[in-house]
Amino acid sequence: MIVLGIILLVIGIVVGIPILTTIGVILLIVGAILAVLGAVGRPIGGRSHYF
Repeated sequence: MIVLGIILLVIGIVVGIPILTTIGVILLIVGAILAVLGAVGRPIGGRSHYF
């Protein structure tokens, strides 16, 4: 999810499409939160890892 967020963010900035930039930032933030919570050991939705 983090990688997809970075890809969409870069494409949105290069091409100039603001919706891609917005979606990229949202995916980046959600992916980072899930990665941190998974690394701490807190299961989310019954899964301890989201990768």
